[in-house]
Amino acid sequence: MHDVSQVVEGYPSGIQLIGTGLLLMKDQPRHRFILGMRVDYTTYPDATQRVLDWAKAGEHRAISLACVNNVMESHSRPEFRAQMNSCDLVTSDGQPLAWALRLMGIKGATRVYGPDLTLWVCEAAAKEGVPIGLYGGTPESLREFVNFLRGRYPGIQIACRIAPAFRPLTQEEDDEYTRQIVDSGARILFVGIGCPKQETWMVKHRERIPAAILSVGAAFDFHSGRVTQAPRWMMKSGLEWFFRLVVEPKRLWKRYIFRNPAFVALFTWQLLTTSTEENS
Repeated sequence: MHDVSQVVEGYPSGIQLIGTGLLLMKDQPRHRFILGMRVDYTTYPDATQRVLDWAKAGEHRAISLACVNNVMESHSRPEFRAQMNSCDLVTSDGQPLAWALRLMGIKGATRVYGPDLTLWVCEAAAKEGVPIGLYGGTPESLREFVNFLRGRYPGIQIACRIAPAFRPLTQEEDDEYTRQIVDSGARILFVGIGCPKQETWMVKHRERIPAAILSVGAAFDFHSGRVTQAPRWMMKSGLEWFFRLVVEPKRLWKRYIFRNPAFVALFTWQLLTTSTEENS
């Protein structure tokens, strides 16, 4: 029998370990560990409602929209794995993670794609009058994304938009940006500075910013039209990685050529060496 009273160190307060692959938390969805990284079973409506509730309450929350790259980064770097596992919600942004959840016993698990969840949350925020903030990208891409949001969701409150430099920030710069975010009153903050940088930033700033913070990767560029998204059929069939590799080969070739095959091999080994009870 597993000791259901064992609280897992390094995870959000209240989480309890009940098996190698499963965590339970009050008001939390079911979880599975994929190569040691927690991934939650959620949906667009469920994730949107959680974000909105946290935002309205002014809570300090971190929401990661995770893909295979997050899992592989977590597998190779324990400190990053601890950061990912401390997030309040980790969605299956990548189709392979949704498939992995199903293989580990969560029937009906589906992808919760970051750029799509961004729109779900923005629509809900506009309807409920919850101010949002944007952190990442360039001044030009943020301007285009803001225009897109205002055209699609009239009345949306965009409290701040910050395009940090593409280099390590000084402590003074970081403190000033954080102050701007807090002073703006944004209660939902979208962070698009790339994995793993955005997850590390999000977790390190969570206690300083009273907002639901989401790591959304390339969502700003996708919705502003600066980067083309893969066709939906490629997303559903798990071939989005190939499309993105063709579109951005210099930036993404190492991620997809080396990490994707490694993930398949390591996850297959996990399934073969983990008991049915632990996977379900």
